[in-house]
Amino acid sequence: MSFQDIFKSSFYDNITTFSLLDTAIALVLAIAIGMFIYAIYRKNFQGVMYSESFGISLVAMCMITTLVLLAVTSNVVLSLGMVGALSIVRFRTAIKEPMDVCYLFWAIGAGIVLGAGMIPLAVFGSLLIGILLLILVNRKQNDNPYIFIVNCQDDNIEQQVYGNMEKYVKRHVIKSKTVSSSGVEITMEVRLKEMSTEFVNKIASMQGVSNAVLVSYNGNYMS
Repeated sequence: MSFQDIFKSSFYDNITTFSLLDTAIALVLAIAIGMFIYAIYRKNFQGVMYSESFGISLVAMCMITTLVLLAVTSNVVLSLGMVGALSIVRFRTAIKEPMDVCYLFWAIGAGIVLGAGMIPLAVFGSLLIGILLLILVNRKQNDNPYIFIVNCQDDNIEQQVYGNMEKYVKRHVIKSKTVSSSGVEITMEVRLKEMSTEFVNKIASMQGVSNAVLVSYNGNYMS
């Protein structure tokens, strides 16, 4: 192949078929939808530590996926080569929050749909997903589980603890019971009748009870 044959290749033909307007529209919409996903992620985040870089990566991922799909849909040969190139990519970052996977697929899916030219589907689909996540994640739960830990002197005091809990607790399940020379330690999962922790003070003040701890657990952290 000579130097002149290089300039006679179809590379410049592909440049002429490139639509700057379509690309600009798709990327602007990718930025808008990516920012919407980012805003929903910030609003709904309930994990241990918020990661600003992960939220920004959602916007970038939506744009990058759109850009790749625009290139793939314009050339069949390029699409085959790009599939082979992307197949060697490996992501090593651990996803700690289950909901983070949802946002990742949302950003990638929106980019794919925009790159395919299905703009109404990308816009209305993202709006529907965002509204649904806002409703489901931020809904108030009145039946939150609690972990109740009691250190008492013996079995008689343990039965008195159960009796004092009846009018405050709808249901309790014993998770563990440790018996030692210093006394009995009971760990229970409890469901409160009302959002009141007054019974913890009463049980802690009982004769024979050395310690009483109530812990709220939502699956991410303890407080």
